[in-house]
Amino acid sequence: MPGTDTKEHAHELIERLAPAQISAVVHLLEVMTDPVARRLENAPLDDEPVSEGEAREIAASRASLDRGEGIAHEQVLAEFGLTGEDFARMGRTPLGSDDR
Repeated sequence: MPGTDTKEHAHELIERLAPAQISAVVHLLEVMTDPVARRLENAPLDDEPVSEGEAREIAASRASLDRGEGIAHEQVLAEFGLTGEDFARMGRTPLGSDDR
């Protein structure tokens, strides 16, 4: 089989990795084999033109952030009853794997 040598080589390389490196590789493989991620990766770029009004709104938003008028991430999380640790944990835990 043509891919057998490559797979064996991949297995050999994985065996040499530290646990943290294995975790990163597993995440990469999950993303690479996720059909939704593949579809998004291959999706065409959004080339819809921005209207003059939208351009003004974007510029006003950026100016507001430059003046420090944005809402802190922690404040937004708190409005949902979440902490920064809750948010980080959600990023590490795959959907559907919550402890019930």
